[in-house]
Amino acid sequence: MCAVDLAVMIKALLFDVFGTLVDWRTSVADQMAPFTDQGAAFADAWRGRYQPSMEAVRSGARAFVPLDTLHRESLDATLDDFGISASDDERRGMTLFWHRLSPWADVTEGLAMLGERFVLAPHSNGNVRLMVDLARHNGWRWDAIMGAETTGHYKPQPESYLRAAALLMLQPEECAMVAAHNSDLAAARACGFRTMFIPRPLEHGPGQTTDLAPGDGCDHFAETLPDLARALRQAR
Repeated sequence: MCAVDLAVMIKALLFDVFGTLVDWRTSVADQMAPFTDQGAAFADAWRGRYQPSMEAVRSGARAFVPLDTLHRESLDATLDDFGISASDDERRGMTLFWHRLSPWADVTEGLAMLGERFVLAPHSNGNVRLMVDLARHNGWRWDAIMGAETTGHYKPQPESYLRAAALLMLQPEECAMVAAHNSDLAAARACGFRTMFIPRPLEHGPGQTTDLAPGDGCDHFAETLPDLARALRQAR
């Protein structure tokens, strides 16, 4: 489906955040510099615990907890793995590194352009305060915050997408998921969302081999968020 046709039916754009909007790997590595000279490896290892920690919640093995809690637990384990000593205050500060991630170069301009026409919301597994802090840190304006804390479910559970649409009083097909991860887009598409792929080939560093191109069934592909905004503007 072309961008013009999509723009006619879409009322809200929901964005994946980690990797799609922010360069978490570089940002975490830079902030870890006072504690280790292996910042990139540390960021990768910390992030590597992300999905397993959420899976315990998805499976029902533990009650829902916000991502900050999971990040702290994963941090403690990663510090142990790297043999890094840190006080409790330092560990609390490190957990907040995820609240101060820097965006990819195209993001701030692209969100401003897209916000002229569409309802914009992060649809992230990050908790609400994390999303608020990222927006303030980077000068973004959201119309709402969607995701794990607001829906009670971590992506890619279907309830996460469907409840987000319901909270916006929209049908799933009136929402588009914008992400750099084909698994996220596939889960959203299975719930009736439109899907838009933005490539982030350096999310995992120069050796990245996954999510370099959109998967089957993706409704639209754009190299940058401003490119997406310009394509969608053609439907006016």
